[in-house]
Amino acid sequence: MADSNFIDYVKFCSRSGAGGAGSVHFRREKHVPKGGPDGGDGGRGGHIILRGNAQHWTLLHLKYKKHVIAEDGKGGEGGRRKGRDGADIILEVPLGTVAKDAETKETRFEITEDGQEVILTSGGRGGLGNDHFKTSTNQAPHYAQPGEPGIEEWIILELKLLADVGLVGFPNAGKSTLLSSISAAKPEIGDYPFTTLVPNLGVIPYRDDRSFVMADIPGIIEGASEGKGLGLRFLRHIERNSILLFLIPADADSISDQYKILLKELKKYNPELLDKKRLLAISKADMLDDELMEQMKSDIPKELPTIFISSVSQYNLDKLKDMLWQAITAE
Repeated sequence: MADSNFIDYVKFCSRSGAGGAGSVHFRREKHVPKGGPDGGDGGRGGHIILRGNAQHWTLLHLKYKKHVIAEDGKGGEGGRRKGRDGADIILEVPLGTVAKDAETKETRFEITEDGQEVILTSGGRGGLGNDHFKTSTNQAPHYAQPGEPGIEEWIILELKLLADVGLVGFPNAGKSTLLSSISAAKPEIGDYPFTTLVPNLGVIPYRDDRSFVMADIPGIIEGASEGKGLGLRFLRHIERNSILLFLIPADADSISDQYKILLKELKKYNPELLDKKRLLAISKADMLDDELMEQMKSDIPKELPTIFISSVSQYNLDKLKDMLWQAITAE
């Protein structure tokens, strides 16, 4: 695959800071020869934190961070002075980032809002100073708690694009052309399969200064759910789109067969994807006349809202935006 600035998967070692040790110290002043214990607590170790940033759209900036290590907390001091907490490390990530345990593959959490902060790896607690351990029978304790060790773990971050509409189709179905026609996005376009190697996002302007976001996602081939072609790497992004717009070219051998194959791959990957609202657009309709369109309607699933469009001639693109907006805003 060609080199790309779009990175949607990173794996790194996350190590939080250890807590500082509590202090063993006794008050010593000129007129207080037998002052009691006054050892301060140790500081907390630094956390590793993820923060959502709507200005980021890729994990590229984390691609070469193989180890992320937070600062240890400082030890406590006499006079009940608490040690300084270790500095946290904040990793800014795009919205739609999912954090997983690399060993168990268990999902920890998802970042979905701008400014949202979640602790990925917690720093160790600081130890208590000897001031906490004095009793009526032991007024001069000579021990304090050590700080808790930090946590070291391997983490996977996966990006699932957040968009209102996800374009679903085979390679060369015309998805990139459609996105460039109705938004300001400028994806690479060519008349050959897999022109789109990475997802592209476009903001679609609508009436009265409203807008919605559409994602052009790399095309499906049969076997994508088993990892063939761009496979699982692309299917992950479809999970986060609220509407699925299936795009099938008018010159396809069978509209119905292609639609069934696309549905089958989505169902294999995640059956919940079939619960999303679906629309069908027949692209490259500029090569059809009214009679051909009528004939093709018999090969289209009856329950599926369908529209014929042409990105080149702009045919029915405004009607398509109306259909998408109604689907997005419907209860």
